[in-house]
Amino acid sequence: MAGQKTDLYDAVIIGGGPAGLSAAIYLGRAKYRVIVLEKERFGGQITITSDIVNYPGVQHASGSGLTENMRLQAQSFGAEFAIANVSDVDMDRDVKHVTTTDGVVYQTLGVVLALGANPRHLGFLGEPKFKGRGVAYCATCDGEFFTGKEVLVVGGGFAAVQESIFLTRYVKKVTMLVVTENFTCARGVYEQLKKYPQIEVRFETELIEACGDTTVEYAKIRDNRTGIVSEYRAQDGGNIGIFVFVGYAPATDMVKDKIVLNEQGYVVTDQNQRTNIAGVYAAGDVCIKNLRQVVTAVSDGAIAATSLEQYIVQTRERLKLGASRQTTQAPEEDGAAAPDNMAKDGFLTREMRGQLLEVFEKFPNTVIIRAVIGQDAVSAELESFVNELVGIHEKVKSEIDDKTLQTGDAKPYLDICNEKGSVGIRYYSVPGGHEFNSFVVALYNASGAGKKSVSGNTQQRIRAFRQKHLLQVMATLSCTNCPEVVMATQKIAALSDTVEAEMYDLSKFPEWKDKYNIMAVPCLVIDEGKEVLFGKKGVEEIVGILENMH
Repeated sequence: MAGQKTDLYDAVIIGGGPAGLSAAIYLGRAKYRVIVLEKERFGGQITITSDIVNYPGVQHASGSGLTENMRLQAQSFGAEFAIANVSDVDMDRDVKHVTTTDGVVYQTLGVVLALGANPRHLGFLGEPKFKGRGVAYCATCDGEFFTGKEVLVVGGGFAAVQESIFLTRYVKKVTMLVVTENFTCARGVYEQLKKYPQIEVRFETELIEACGDTTVEYAKIRDNRTGIVSEYRAQDGGNIGIFVFVGYAPATDMVKDKIVLNEQGYVVTDQNQRTNIAGVYAAGDVCIKNLRQVVTAVSDGAIAATSLEQYIVQTRERLKLGASRQTTQAPEEDGAAAPDNMAKDGFLTREMRGQLLEVFEKFPNTVIIRAVIGQDAVSAELESFVNELVGIHEKVKSEIDDKTLQTGDAKPYLDICNEKGSVGIRYYSVPGGHEFNSFVVALYNASGAGKKSVSGNTQQRIRAFRQKHLLQVMATLSCTNCPEVVMATQKIAALSDTVEAEMYDLSKFPEWKDKYNIMAVPCLVIDEGKEVLFGKKGVEEIVGILENMH
């Protein structure tokens, strides 16, 4: 198998949600060498939930805060973490191989599949056409785009209720379309809707079609009790939004021909979370279960880990490998974000500074952050942010250009450079929220340390570009999906002499929303509008898009 191989791990956990983090805590505490591979953000789907009140022993927490504490707990027990997109798992051997899209091969005795699930598309007419331009799947990411408007929420489960409540922060009215006679979640959940008079519920009602030109102007809905099809239009005549929360589809495409799945694509396991392949376990939302909640996910992870422990011991004895030797190697692209409730002295917490120091010490070359600023408040924030970073390690330096932006409508920005000049990565924002991790990875790539995160073949394809390309990612700092696209474009820019990558915080650039009809993030604009694409995309997909444009 081609690719750079790692040393032997006792377990590789694929997925960094509550199930994967729970498994990492148990295996790490038992002194096994374990690594968690997560393609987006540690914490999983629950990170978009602002209020968790039903997790035993925790009266109130945010999803991101709760799972970040889980990650830190696992890390304290020696578990390792890496941002990586797994493309293949070779299970047919004692030493299994987990291969990432970047060409790294992780060798391991055991695997925990904590793959989670992705929002399910409904399949109504107009859904593909208006995705990102009126049809959305994440209220936290996209709710702000519908401020003052009317929206339809499709679904009657836990997520639909919670997201409808969240949307009331922005929208004028929420109309829930529930295809069944009643809600499909607990009474205590949907009873909360009584507190929100701007939420209307229509039972036994189905969305048929989204209609309009460039945005959703109205929707066709059917009352299944009468069979009557009607049009839903906003009272003010403006466009509307459609948010779809009809459950999740298990993310099992990668393993569908390797292990036993049920008809819906969920992993079949026994009571100890074992799959039909020895040494391969599954946990969390990817499994067959009646209740998909954080509490059941962490339970699955704990059961999978303790069962896997016995398998590891037996396999080590059979292969005469000796006892496990746990390492505490710091991950190369591990997120440096701290829990939401951790006090900050400025932009960075003390723990974040400690984590950044470990990352910066690995830089083979110096990185320079060039701040091009003016006299406005955003410029002052950028300058303070840069000054905090450059005080951590001598490998990260700064240049402050306060003369360029004296007049005109130009916006302040950060350029990431090496000692030869700009590497083509620019931030039109203080990279806070979920984009802080992408910024740290950008520095890592600019230092030259990140080359191995892209496979050799892909590097050759990127370096073969002769035509100039500008990749602009329109993001929000609250979006959990945006960093994947931001990091992918930046990796391409760091390896190419002709590609530049820019990240924009849309809250600072409302003009982009109107220019490109942006109603969801992430939005990737290529060459100033030649291509406008929505949704998550990795390096390979973006490289293929650029190649097809030539």
